[in-house]
Amino acid sequence: MKRALLSRLALLACAASASLFAALTPAQKELDLRIVAAEYAKLYAPYEWKRDTMGFDFYNLSPWIARARATKTDIEYYEVLGQYVASLQDSHASFSLFSSFTYATPVHADFYDGKAIIDNINRSQLPAAEFPFQVGDEVVLVGGRPVEELVAANMPLVTSANDWSRRRVALGRIFNGSQSNNPLAYRVGESVELTIRSRTTGAEAAYTVPVTRSGEPLAEGGTTPSPVFTARPQTSAASASNSAPDDYFPPWVSALAPMQLARTAVEPNAVLGFGNRPPFVLPAGFEQRLGRLTTDEYYSGTFPAGGARIGYIRIPTFTPRGTTATALRQFETEIQFFNQNTSGLIIDIMRNPGGNACYTEELLRRLIPGGFRSILFEIRASTVFAVAFQQAVDSLTAAGAPAELIARYQSFRDEVVAASQRPRGRTSPLPLCSDVPDRTAAQVVYSKPVILLADEFTASGGDFFAATIQDARRGPVFGFRTNGAGGTVQGRESGPYSEFYSQITLSLMVRANEVALPGYPVTRYVENTGVWPDIPYNYMSLDNLLSGGTQFRDAAVAALLNEISLTQ
Repeated sequence: MKRALLSRLALLACAASASLFAALTPAQKELDLRIVAAEYAKLYAPYEWKRDTMGFDFYNLSPWIARARATKTDIEYYEVLGQYVASLQDSHASFSLFSSFTYATPVHADFYDGKAIIDNINRSQLPAAEFPFQVGDEVVLVGGRPVEELVAANMPLVTSANDWSRRRVALGRIFNGSQSNNPLAYRVGESVELTIRSRTTGAEAAYTVPVTRSGEPLAEGGTTPSPVFTARPQTSAASASNSAPDDYFPPWVSALAPMQLARTAVEPNAVLGFGNRPPFVLPAGFEQRLGRLTTDEYYSGTFPAGGARIGYIRIPTFTPRGTTATALRQFETEIQFFNQNTSGLIIDIMRNPGGNACYTEELLRRLIPGGFRSILFEIRASTVFAVAFQQAVDSLTAAGAPAELIARYQSFRDEVVAASQRPRGRTSPLPLCSDVPDRTAAQVVYSKPVILLADEFTASGGDFFAATIQDARRGPVFGFRTNGAGGTVQGRESGPYSEFYSQITLSLMVRANEVALPGYPVTRYVENTGVWPDIPYNYMSLDNLLSGGTQFRDAAVAALLNEISLTQ
């Protein structure tokens, strides 16, 4: 899959003057849209949840077809198609053009205390003598237009499960973005005027800053070929890039790899703070252990606080860089050290976009001493998944597994087959990483108090992790409501006439416990609802920006010290 994508991008780079996409007719656009909707009708699991909680019927195509047929260019049609997918408000469901075009300004802003505040300046491009604005100043206008107006214009193309993360990405795309998720991005100029309000004086001034453009945009042009339908083979991104490593998971679990990808797309230029390093300054006296080497899966260390020694470990992603076995050995080494040398542990999954659901579950087994009820999945049944469970049965049989284990996987297979016979059938909640929902602790497990740091970009596998910690009452979730990307995902090339890459949510995560959350019915679903913190604390304040997040950090440390005191 990766080779195919690279080849396509290379071809695009060689053909800037002539569009690779011939002009689509209105009839072709309509059929294209109908087939995209049919793919979702076949595979998309959360449809009924979206319809009933959001009042949005994805299969009411009439207004979308009218808009698609009225577009004058292919690029305009892609914008309609992208908005159609984004209307699901699903962080997993995405639309990506095969375009290498990107743009970037040397300024970045995000919402702090509800305002568009500068949080990064590239001083090599914007020397302070000519551009005296500072981190903490507010961007008021961009190209003469109010920031909120541009955010509102960007919102319809942002796929995200909650309004706050959607707004933040929409703001970030004003300063950095790509045509892959914004078809009209190629229209950006070589410079842009920013009107900035000083935090200290309140005075406003306009500055023209450069825009760096790279790659080749998709352009209109070319001739329209005779309409010929050529079915392209569809490829699962999950199976191509996220197969469970054979070095750790048994073959009957690996057979279910197409259902185990719980990860969202990351836009690190739209929102800062993704990656290995913590999003805040660590306390004085912090002694770092992991995070210096490229082979380190985590960022970890200890520091003194309140007469205790506190451990800290950041899990930046649930997709290991190396093998799962190596990542888990590294994690266990840290857990053994923390058990011997700390009184409590801060687990940081802020900005964690998720990854492999089974790897996520294995980390939880090393943090919850009493065991736990894992996240289960209602699967939108199809032949693909019936075959996957049958492969699991075959692997167990070949391995000489106990008859009761084979029978359980056979029952899962039968559940998928039965659900596939019903209109838009979903299975009952099933485990994807074990034959039972109740998981026991690993041999190496942290036994002392913990606190979990999460935010609105803690997504997918991050939602899974936070929900499990909360349902097991292992320790308080501290921070902001998680993203609400509550399912697993599969990627594929889509469209018989258009060409783009889409991701479709195949399942719904089901928590161990019901929750009653504002704006939603009592539910066990994670989709859109996210995991609401036990101790709410919004990191996105101006004070945190200017102090390196010390207020947030100190409040989290105080919360953990309180947990420690309750055990003494």
